[in-house]
Amino acid sequence: MKLRSGTTDVVTDETDVVEGPEEPGAPATALSASGDDSDAGAARPGGDDAGDDDAAEDGPARRWPRVVAGVLVVVLIAAGAAFYVAGRQLRDTPATSNRALTDSMATTQVAGDVTNALGKVFSYGPADIAATKASAQQLLAGKALQQYAALFGQVEKQSADQKLTLTTHVVRAGVTRLTDDSAQLLVFLDQVYERKGKAASTAAAQLSVTAQFREGRWMIVDIKSR
Repeated sequence: MKLRSGTTDVVTDETDVVEGPEEPGAPATALSASGDDSDAGAARPGGDDAGDDDAAEDGPARRWPRVVAGVLVVVLIAAGAAFYVAGRQLRDTPATSNRALTDSMATTQVAGDVTNALGKVFSYGPADIAATKASAQQLLAGKALQQYAALFGQVEKQSADQKLTLTTHVVRAGVTRLTDDSAQLLVFLDQVYERKGKAASTAAAQLSVTAQFREGRWMIVDIKSR
């Protein structure tokens, strides 16, 4: 080092320069900042990717409840339709359409009307042939009335010649099938024959009867012996 008057010049060797130690520090600081920036930059893309992954995972997770709810709605609608069809099939079966199994009042009415009609048209005597014939015209119809008219001529003659009296009692009338305007019945009856001067005799009979609802009452339209 040399000193001059008035001015002071400082001459140093390269070894005296103090900037030497500072130069590594400055780059270190820059590197530190740069390193922080690079790390932050590296962290941000990573963070952005994680956010995208979360969003991608949240998307299906949010859609699943809606998909499940839609499937449940479809299943419920299909089940309801199946139950409706099954119910209609059950209601439309022959068993459920037979009112004899479900309508006791209507069953009682048809059994009563048929029992009354059979008791009247198959009970006669020498003194009341005309009344029996009139009852048949009111209580029988169709094929049953034709059958009765064909046979009654013989009955009328026998009753007059033999003084025959026939009394019919319905033991049981069972309704096997019933709709709004038709009925099928199985009837069990006892008939008591009486001839003048002879002991009465009893005979059992079984009939299949078809009746139709006409003018507010049940009329017999077919009779078959069993």
